[in-house]
Amino acid sequence: MISVSQRFKQLKQNSQCALIPFITAGDPNLETTAKAIKILADRGADMIELGVPYSDPLADGPVIQAAATRALKKGVCLNDVLNIIKNVKVDIPIILFTYYNPIFHRGVEKFISTIADVGVKGLVVPDLPLEEAESFLEIAQNYGIEVTLLVAPTSPIERIEQIALKSQGFIYLVSVTGVTGMRSQIESRVEDLISKLKTVTDKPIGVGFGISEPSQALQIKQWGADGVIVGSAFVKKLANPDPEIGLQEMANLCHDLKQAIIN
Repeated sequence: MISVSQRFKQLKQNSQCALIPFITAGDPNLETTAKAIKILADRGADMIELGVPYSDPLADGPVIQAAATRALKKGVCLNDVLNIIKNVKVDIPIILFTYYNPIFHRGVEKFISTIADVGVKGLVVPDLPLEEAESFLEIAQNYGIEVTLLVAPTSPIERIEQIALKSQGFIYLVSVTGVTGMRSQIESRVEDLISKLKTVTDKPIGVGFGISEPSQALQIKQWGADGVIVGSAFVKKLANPDPEIGLQEMANLCHDLKQAIIN
């Protein structure tokens, strides 16, 4: 499996924008998650962000919070998530999304080595402060894991420069102030933020939080982003009482989003 940065490089050579769906592992169940990963890879996803269910997901909106709660009530744990990644064979990078507490609980190096062993290529830890990231990034790099840092829309330019310098794989630009979730429109200042980032780094920029429709994905691409991250919209599709219908609706959304940004 190629790395996150290698996949972005491939796409850039073809003047393409990456589609990065997010789903919550274990919702509605582990079997459906495994199927969803394969379907997303087949329907045009360039990478997949897989969320580890967590009891206090501060960065997540109500849709993803509810999905995490359902998964936790079914007993889904980190080992279950890692088993899915180990056993599902796809040729696109899997990016693990987890809060810091499960990492701290296992120990940073043990956690990193474990996720590397099952094939994880990227890692997003939304509550990892920049000031505490240095040693964490070094350990991850030793195991071939690219840790992507988040840039908030309220970040001053000095902090943006520091984050851009240290972020691996790509830079995760948060498009809104607040938590994840579907929005009716994307704030126009995102275009300015993308432009600002491009003056301080040549690393790929992925934009997430609030994107749910093909027209929004296209807008983000036209503003200069290298990747579009869509979470709540996919998680909501998979929450269908009938998992097979949920998978089909998720597949259709993935196809529509990819078609919107493919040219």
